[in-house]
Amino acid sequence: MKQFSSKRSIQILAYLLKEYGIFDIIISPGSRNAPLAVHFSEMEELNCYSIVDERSAAFVAMGMAKSSKKPVAITCTSGSAAANYYPAVTEAFYSNTPLLILTADRPVDFVDIFDGQTIRQKDLYQQHSYGDFQLLEDGEENAEEENFSLIKKALELCFEKQGPVHINIPLEEPLYKLVSEIPHFPAVEKTIQQKSDEFAPNLAAEWNTSKRILVLVGTRDYSEELEMQLSQLVKNHSVVVLKEVTSNLRHDKFFAHIDRYIFNFTEEDFKTYAPDLLITIGQNVVSKKVKQFLRKAKPKKHWHVDEFWHPDTYFALTEKIKNSPEKFFSKLLKFVSLEPSPYYNLWDVLRDKRDLKHSEYCLRTNFSDFKFFEVLSYKLPENINLHFSNSSAIRYAQLFDFHKHTAYCNRGTSGIDRSTSTAMGFAMKSAKQTVLVTGDLSFFYDINGLWNNYIPPYTRIIVFNNGGGDIFKIIPGPSSTNALEEFILTKHHKNAEHLAKHFGFSYTKVEDEDTLSRVLDNFFKPEPKAKILEIDTAAIENAEVLKGYFEFIK
Repeated sequence: MKQFSSKRSIQILAYLLKEYGIFDIIISPGSRNAPLAVHFSEMEELNCYSIVDERSAAFVAMGMAKSSKKPVAITCTSGSAAANYYPAVTEAFYSNTPLLILTADRPVDFVDIFDGQTIRQKDLYQQHSYGDFQLLEDGEENAEEENFSLIKKALELCFEKQGPVHINIPLEEPLYKLVSEIPHFPAVEKTIQQKSDEFAPNLAAEWNTSKRILVLVGTRDYSEELEMQLSQLVKNHSVVVLKEVTSNLRHDKFFAHIDRYIFNFTEEDFKTYAPDLLITIGQNVVSKKVKQFLRKAKPKKHWHVDEFWHPDTYFALTEKIKNSPEKFFSKLLKFVSLEPSPYYNLWDVLRDKRDLKHSEYCLRTNFSDFKFFEVLSYKLPENINLHFSNSSAIRYAQLFDFHKHTAYCNRGTSGIDRSTSTAMGFAMKSAKQTVLVTGDLSFFYDINGLWNNYIPPYTRIIVFNNGGGDIFKIIPGPSSTNALEEFILTKHHKNAEHLAKHFGFSYTKVEDEDTLSRVLDNFFKPEPKAKILEIDTAAIENAEVLKGYFEFIK
């Protein structure tokens, strides 16, 4: 016999989750949220997953949401458990990932009287959520009607904004009073707001009078429609399209390796390659160099095309286009001319020169982090989900060709926070193989990302272990301080072997290029266990190899 929570607020919540099609629930075990865990786990329509560590759980949910392209709910007990969600909330906020955060709480009058596991949870995520809602306790006047309305509003906001929304749920004891039947609730009239589809005629005129048009695509999901639209722009060499590995665009005429081309731009180069019209699409860009370039270039016009965000990243924003890029370009292409432009040829000459030097350097480079990424770029199988951790991993990825794969990275806040958890969550909702490429610090920082009983056996994790945060040897500044090794670089002698065994992964370690190539030939093949491959480059001056690369390709 099924046993449901007697809490009316929980019954209403579960009913509305089902009605709006939010079926995936991550539950972190606790007592105050027991009514939610008990109730949700008894509902056949809901898919419940137990992830103990709340910080990891929230990032797992974010990975699931990215994979399924649907909101995912997370629920935890009261107190610091709710605060542990915050890193993922900020990441979801800046990457427009729909998370529904369900925090159980003590009754309102228990706050600030030093009752156990009690903090100020109301509006906890106010700065980084699209809505914070406080439910009424069951015994309060009109609680059922109010809670129904509040939950409905919260769910619709999560869909509309494609970002985090918080529902705080005060629960009185008893927490474990159960019932065998659930009452019927009224039908739901869904009122999710649709985006407008407007197009300003003046934009076509601005386009047609611009001689140097640059499109910069940041982090976004793969879109076949957008790729075809941008392909039309470059067909006759009319426009320059700069992309990154996380832009998930694949046309050969797009410029894929921004840092390879602009890393040593002078003040004169900023003027030479500056656009008249800059059009930006997508979220965060990885390249710091392109930000420096476009801020110095001072384009006359800058349009940003996005449904949610319109940041003035380059201090030149003139048009906020609140639409999807696909809808925008479908209209724009009807009105603009696509004549060949010398501006494209200017960039193309630069690309040819730097690509040739890149190939030459790859041939002369020995085993290192740099060489590992080169080998990986042509050894990866097609049709996989590719995840990169932040810092060194995503920066190395920018230099090589990974365009055959759909690539992801937590670029909302660009921290090393829980890259493993995100990738594992993504893997849980995908039938395709998920491959995580991560640095050692990111990997060890998120050990609990492996504490997950739902990781598919076809999941693959590759850790390149250079003995610390090697990025700090590359960027200017840290190497000039006495604090480098202990407090910035975080030098260590750890490896992943025992962790792999502990969490039930198969494990392989390589320390040279020949072994790497041989192992990669078989690493992605099906096996009963998920796998971890560790690339040991700790004895190599990886920073010098990368610095040598940029010196060579000048």
